Amino acid sequence: MDQWPGSDGSSYFSPSARAVRALRTGSAVLVLGVVAPTAVVAGAEEHGPWRSAAALVLAVLQIAALWWVVRRPRTVLAATALTGVGLWLVLPAVSLTGALLAAQIALSVLSSQSPPRVSRWWLLGLLALTPGAFVGGGALGLAAYLLAVTLAWTGGQWRRAQHERLVAQTHRAAAEERARIAREVHDVVAHTVSVMVIQASAAEDVFERDPERARQALRAIDGAGRSALSELRLLLRAEPPPDGDDGRMPPRGLTDLEELASNARASGLVVDLNPGERTHAPAAAVDLAGYRIVQEALTNTLRHARATRVSIRVRYDASTVHLTVTDDGRPPARAVRSPGAGRGLLGMRERVALLGGTLDAGPGADGGFEVRAQLPIGCGP
Repeated sequence: MDQWPGSDGSSYFSPSARAVRALRTGSAVLVLGVVAPTAVVAGAEEHGPWRSAAALVLAVLQIAALWWVVRRPRTVLAATALTGVGLWLVLPAVSLTGALLAAQIALSVLSSQSPPRVSRWWLLGLLALTPGAFVGGGALGLAAYLLAVTLAWTGGQWRRAQHERLVAQTHRAAAEERARIAREVHDVVAHTVSVMVIQASAAEDVFERDPERARQALRAIDGAGRSALSELRLLLRAEPPPDGDDGRMPPRGLTDLEELASNARASGLVVDLNPGERTHAPAAAVDLAGYRIVQEALTNTLRHARATRVSIRVRYDASTVHLTVTDDGRPPARAVRSPGAGRGLLGMRERVALLGGTLDAGPGADGGFEVRAQLPIGCGP
């Protein structure tokens, strides 16, 4: 929905056109339903016709003012309060509560658009008329007026709280989506750039003495770049390129690990991949998370481990997917098992935590570095 400026200068979601029409129609019916019967009865009394006509005119003015109550609640509240008091003075048979019904509607709308520190002064203004309710209707009239005005203000505050909760949920969802996209972009770009840098270095080393190997490295760079662009188009929902290739591809999963292994092999690593027997198909979120964990582990191996061999193991049981990525590198910076302060390990841990799994990363039993993850087959807790 659109946003309109609130009474305190802030913004709020505007009601739909249907809701505005319902408010106007309902307000008109309520005001006339309260005033008209009493005006008709009073018209039969002595001097009643002019009082009845004046009351109906004031009621129509209130209804007309309520037309702008959503956009100008303060002005409408002041106008309906004045005309309501006038209606009550002209036709005392209408209780003060009934005469100020339009003002109560305006107070409710104002309360829904303004914080309590603003709307409470308008509430106190209407409550200042309480002695009139006592004079016209005694203790019962006083109680009815106090209850009606207070409920009108409270109802508006409840609606405002509902809106603020919706806004908070929307902002939280947007922040979570931004964080998810940031993780995906990091994983795609970091892995692809690592592969491309290593391939470019290899191509430069053999460019003159082995042109064919250099061309293979360049083709690997081209393939890695195209694959990354396709993933980024899908992730960011970008416009398709003009050549007609829309860059669409199914979401990545554990069945795509061979592509990761091929890229790593092209970079000079010996990759031992055991994808396991897929006895239970994991949820889509788990499938993608498993792929990204393996991708990030390989990226860290390529960038930091100075390894020559890496082993990837996937095992499925009835409730869990088990992932193990082990390399034979011995970087001094990773000599101690720890939660990891780098973006890569942090991203892996966030993914696993969101799905209700566990992740352990640190030195392997036989040296090198090892990443172990357990992901539930379902979508997490």
